[in-house]
Amino acid sequence: MNYKASNERYQTMKYNRCGRSGLLLSAISLGLWHNFGSADVFDNSRSILLHAFDNGITHFDLANNYGPEPGSAEENFGKVLKNDLKAYRDEMVISTKAGYLMWEGPYGEWGSKKSLIASLNQSLKRMGLDYVDIFYSHRPDPNTPLEETMAALDLIVRQGKALYVGLSNYSAEQTQKAESILREMGTPCLIHQPRYNMFDRWVEDGLLEVLDKRGIGCIPFSPLAQGLLTDRYIKDIPKDSRMAKAHFLKESMLTEEKRNAIIDLNDMAISRGQSLAQMAVAWLLSNKTVTSVLVGASSTKQLSNNLEALNNLEFSNDELNQIERISKGVINS
Repeated sequence: MNYKASNERYQTMKYNRCGRSGLLLSAISLGLWHNFGSADVFDNSRSILLHAFDNGITHFDLANNYGPEPGSAEENFGKVLKNDLKAYRDEMVISTKAGYLMWEGPYGEWGSKKSLIASLNQSLKRMGLDYVDIFYSHRPDPNTPLEETMAALDLIVRQGKALYVGLSNYSAEQTQKAESILREMGTPCLIHQPRYNMFDRWVEDGLLEVLDKRGIGCIPFSPLAQGLLTDRYIKDIPKDSRMAKAHFLKESMLTEEKRNAIIDLNDMAISRGQSLAQMAVAWLLSNKTVTSVLVGASSTKQLSNNLEALNNLEFSNDELNQIERISKGVINS
């Protein structure tokens, strides 16, 4: 059966300008880090992608090594793009990244010009694309001159293989230097993708200020702190949970202080008519520097739940202060 996008897909989504660029991004974007690789059920991955587009999500975020297996998320996304979404390519913002380990040998990771350009060429082939909308340097490389990494991003834009470039996991100082280099080359830095949530606030120590002053958009990943900012771990650790399987979320991370904070935040969310996950997404979007929030999803139901965060994005000063009081003792712990 041929897919036809919902005629109502743009009616409920909010779109924000990315920094001082001309680009608008959906307030919620879909990240394909998990649940879209070769180890996952393809039909479920496809359903999530189409459900996202039907609900106004226009930005789909990938990286060369997303899977598992590495590269398979891009391959599966390429299949859905070819078979279902090809007619809507110009309504989509597709991003990918390079910097973490992708293949063996000296060129399979980090930020050399050789590595970044080779990786993007592979990504384009896997997705069946001529270009991506955004290409990121996924992490700073301590052994490659920043000028070389930024020159690679500039070259990629000039080659027509990406429309915009961005940074991920760069510190405030690194971002400021990288942005200056790119600006001198004539290729502005569009966006920065950091880890950011109520419990992880490192970006507030200078990075958000740099982004705001330089006109760079911010798109946080891990808005739910790998699932901690949900009601899932309030009573116990479910056997099918990410923590039980020790997938990036360790049981040691759930201290008594953090559990108490989660309980208090959950009570607050309920008083706002939201789930804790929805409030966590809304809290990020209440920051004027945040353009969009990257969410993951294992089902269409979970994605729909996250999308409902858009129904209540307003916070009173008292509510914001309450969140600060609750999270104060567990920030960056």
